Amino acid sequence: MPGTMTFDDLKAAVAEGRIDTVLTCIVDMQGRLMGKRFVAQHFVDSAWEETHCCNYLLATDLEMATPDGYAATSWQAGYGDYVMKPDLSTIRPMPWLDGTAMVLCDVLDHHNHADVPHSPRAVLKKQVARAQAMGFAPMMATELEFFLFEGSYEQNHKAGYRNLTPVSCYNEDYNILQTTKEEAVMRPLRNHLWAAGVPVENSKGEAEVGQEELNIRYGPALDCADFHTIAKHATKEIAWANGVSASFLPKWHRDKVGSASHIHQSLWRDGANAFHDPAGEWGMSSVMRSYLAGLLKYAPDVTVFLAPFVNSYKRFAKGTFAPTKTGWSVDNRTAGFRLCGAETRAVRVECRIGGSDLNPYLALATQLAAGLAGIEQGLTLQPPTKGDVYEAESVADIPASLREAVGTLTGSGMLRAALGDDVVAHYARCATWELEEFDRAVTDWEIARGFERV
Repeated sequence: MPGTMTFDDLKAAVAEGRIDTVLTCIVDMQGRLMGKRFVAQHFVDSAWEETHCCNYLLATDLEMATPDGYAATSWQAGYGDYVMKPDLSTIRPMPWLDGTAMVLCDVLDHHNHADVPHSPRAVLKKQVARAQAMGFAPMMATELEFFLFEGSYEQNHKAGYRNLTPVSCYNEDYNILQTTKEEAVMRPLRNHLWAAGVPVENSKGEAEVGQEELNIRYGPALDCADFHTIAKHATKEIAWANGVSASFLPKWHRDKVGSASHIHQSLWRDGANAFHDPAGEWGMSSVMRSYLAGLLKYAPDVTVFLAPFVNSYKRFAKGTFAPTKTGWSVDNRTAGFRLCGAETRAVRVECRIGGSDLNPYLALATQLAAGLAGIEQGLTLQPPTKGDVYEAESVADIPASLREAVGTLTGSGMLRAALGDDVVAHYARCATWELEEFDRAVTDWEIARGFERV
């Protein structure tokens, strides 16, 4: 990923006293930044080569619990170390934090310095390399949707996340007046990210009270995932600094629209969009048609990586712009896959299944795996679905629950071939643990419904 500072730039900034802290970060299974804060001088003197972290960081849940069932690490194996190898091409300032720069790290095996195969960045890099071996450069963009709530994270936590109050009181989709009121968060978010080398295009109000969308320029797949992760992290920190809370939970209220993370994607060859053929119907090339056919065929297989938590599936509902079907359509927001830029050089496919909680590395990697399988297998694309895809009985449903999606994941020969059996088993265990934890929970709904009446 292109950073905005070279290593020499960083050394100069440290010598001049402009940078005193360097964040060294890996990306965990949930898509969060984990790592260490280094005294900048120590980083440029020696830690730039490598540092270490406990290998449980790629085997925990959102609460940092250490469930059993992972082959890669366990209590029995003693929870050893991974190597954090700074990718010096990713050095950038973090302008919203005083005197701070950051660098992303690859996760390597402590013994042989090979990539840890289930590390999210390694999962995506493997699929990018596969596309490159076929002569393609994957180009992608993700949309980040989230809600802003009154009160800090600490205040809402102490209140048990009850009576959450969005920062606005009406649907603010494209609304300039309402989003002006939110510029205390959104303006520094856009400008700080730009200064950090994240090519933000715009922000806008989304289709619910207190809902925002941030859009980042289309680019190489690995850059896209890196930018997404940094932007999501910055959103939370900048919201916190302004006394409000930003949430990427896909469905925070039963009566409110959820938050998505749509994925735009195409393959390029020799600097041009390989999805574009001016002679093809809607400007689609045969490469694009087979790629999209792969996305459709294998959509159930990869749903865990687009909707990784129990809450993710509450978002899929008719009439909410969140799809319930895997079909494709031409510029139609009721479909799981939307053809965008028809008959232009920017023709691409948008996957609308993913929620705001996805890990971008895993989501992009498995989209690539499905699309490339479509090309390798020479799959034929069926005609698009017209009209309201929610009502199209002939179109396959998206898995309706995390439990169903784990079944399609573990049974996927395509993903086992693309990612490896061990990686599939690792992320299947991540999902089944979420189910086990949810199954043990007693919810407010159960108590309110049955306390007196059962």
